[in-house]
Amino acid sequence: MINAIVLIHAAADRIPETAQAIADIEGVTEVYSCAGDVDLIALVRVAEHEDLAALVPGRISKVPGVLGTDTHIAFRSYSRRDTEATFAIGLDDAD
Repeated sequence: MINAIVLIHAAADRIPETAQAIADIEGVTEVYSCAGDVDLIALVRVAEHEDLAALVPGRISKVPGVLGTDTHIAFRSYSRRDTEATFAIGLDDAD
């Protein structure tokens, strides 16, 4: 699976509707409104690079209110949850 983070510039008066429309697109797992350099951040998960190439310019960029996107492909995940799950394999909570 290909994981990507899409930074989205959106029209300020359309952020809620734009975010919901993006969240409803297949392949988009989460959308966050945020403060800072971008208005929305979408987390995307697709099977192939070609799917990502079609999803961002073909679907996300065409949502009304989207002014521009910047896509970052994730190579590896580093999280406490992943680390704890790895070391918990085979352990029982039989106390």
